[in-house]
Amino acid sequence: MSSIKYEPLDDVLAQYDIKVISTKNESYKDKKGVWWIETPDGYRILKKISNSEDTFKYILSAAEHLRKNGMNIPAVYKTRDGKDYVNINGTCYVLYEAIEGKSPSYNSPEEFKAIVKELARFHAASVGFSPLEDTKPKIHLGKWIEQYTNQLEDMNKFYQAELDKTENDKIGKIIIEEFPAFYERAKQAIEGLKGKEYQEWVKKVETSGGLCHQDFAAGNLLKNPSGKIFVLDTDSLTIDIPARDIRKLLNKIMKKNGSWDLETFKKLIRFYQSENPLTYSEWVVVKLDIMFPHLFLGAMNKFYYKRDKEWSFEKYQKRITEMATFEKTITPILENFESIVNEEIYQRKD
Repeated sequence: MSSIKYEPLDDVLAQYDIKVISTKNESYKDKKGVWWIETPDGYRILKKISNSEDTFKYILSAAEHLRKNGMNIPAVYKTRDGKDYVNINGTCYVLYEAIEGKSPSYNSPEEFKAIVKELARFHAASVGFSPLEDTKPKIHLGKWIEQYTNQLEDMNKFYQAELDKTENDKIGKIIIEEFPAFYERAKQAIEGLKGKEYQEWVKKVETSGGLCHQDFAAGNLLKNPSGKIFVLDTDSLTIDIPARDIRKLLNKIMKKNGSWDLETFKKLIRFYQSENPLTYSEWVVVKLDIMFPHLFLGAMNKFYYKRDKEWSFEKYQKRITEMATFEKTITPILENFESIVNEEIYQRKD
């Protein structure tokens, strides 16, 4: 945190037509940071952006597209010379509107419904987006098979290395026991993605345009006093099919519950369909994505690459064990997927 004092906040804020009363750091990590800026007219949010300028220009244009199509996204304040951000030595800083409100809760039936509906509206609002020529977009569209295969085989190397050891530690023993079944499940998901369902959805978004938030979760949403939900943290907007966001939201909700739940899954489909109806074949792609063991492989990756330097061996062990246990609870969803989806998209009405 000591490096914060070297941030050129005075130089950045001097480029805005505001009077600064005080600044308070909210978060800071290497290439990005967030500060509360107090002014006589209320608070503003200043963000240091980790993306390159060309990628940030793409993010700003994508957020503006969503805003114009009805999404509630905090406004960007212009600099004195009418620019959307300040660039100092290649690092971009942007001043956002501060939204008053609180994050909605998955545990509240009404707020859970609102979160899912807002995600569906987000995807509907993203249709028609195409990146400007002078920007550098983030793109995951059509890359899943290659990316998932690389992730899987990368972890398979560590599994094979555990098999070659004469003696395994506790985590090694867990990996030897759990990895083979997840490997087969992942291979099945990847094979499924080679089918027409995924390819057709990719072509659809290539033609019509579309965005994913990548972390559309309660923590990145704010419900203001009038009930409007604002979408925050658009720094990771990527061009991809909606299934990416749906899978990530499902994993967050179910993980918070401790296991996959049939009724919660049904409600999510029902609420999503009411705002941005997907076809049965598109829900099949969602199935393939939740079948792929993202969380278990992610926990393995975290351990073998020591991505959290402060974590103890025991904490890594706990995470890997929890993710293995959680991932297995999805079986009833996968086994009953066809009947669940058919019931929700063809028979139910919101």
